Amino acid sequence: MSTVLLRRDGGIAHLTLNRPDAGNAIDPALAADLASAATDVAADPAVRCVLLTGAGRLFCAGGDVGGMATAGEDAPRFLRDLADTLHGAVVTMATMAKPLVVAVNGPAAGAGLSLALLGDVVIASRSAHFTAAYTGIGLSPDGGMSWLLPRLIGLRRAQAMILTNARIGADEAERIGLVTRTVDDADLADEALRTAQALVAAPTAAIGAARHLLLEGATATLRDHLDAEAATIAAAGAHPESREGVAAFLARRKPIFPGA
Repeated sequence: MSTVLLRRDGGIAHLTLNRPDAGNAIDPALAADLASAATDVAADPAVRCVLLTGAGRLFCAGGDVGGMATAGEDAPRFLRDLADTLHGAVVTMATMAKPLVVAVNGPAAGAGLSLALLGDVVIASRSAHFTAAYTGIGLSPDGGMSWLLPRLIGLRRAQAMILTNARIGADEAERIGLVTRTVDDADLADEALRTAQALVAAPTAAIGAARHLLLEGATATLRDHLDAEAATIAAAGAHPESREGVAAFLARRKPIFPGA
């Protein structure tokens, strides 16, 4: 059975990390399966939103520490290959032209925290908690954590999480902006699905363009980013989504975006 389950349903691609007995720890197979599934859904025009979660009690325990130990003297090569494969999945999900919802169904540590940070909307169960974990086993971050975390919660809080291995509970994660919102465990699946369904009905092309601007804006100069915004909004104006959105606004009706 695949270590990442992929199910399509009404414009939503459900991706589920599927090593529950191992806390969904990321081994080479899971990293490769996630990269493959991400490429699949990113390229599928029928998919308008991706929903990522984990099977079992944990969202993701991070990298497979047992595999690292087994690698022995080959650990540097093992870690490089594992990180490169995982990073392929991260880049695909971060840059795809459709939104990503992450339902954090339990603890997220190490690269599991990195995957949680990727979401455009991140909904956490109250039983979830978040730990960088890397320094606890003498490693440095991967999965984009050291790039994403300071941009979401600020450098000082990111330093505390990564350097001192501080654990952040679900309610605090919402308060500091690490997650979008926290819900009771029993409500997580329904809340994540409702969010994904709302995004399916939204203008996917415009959302994809906005995702790109938000990602590139982290490192662009203001002048360059203003140029990118101008080019992007001009291109969006030629899209059927914009024509429908403008027509609906003027008619005082709810828009029905193409493909929704």
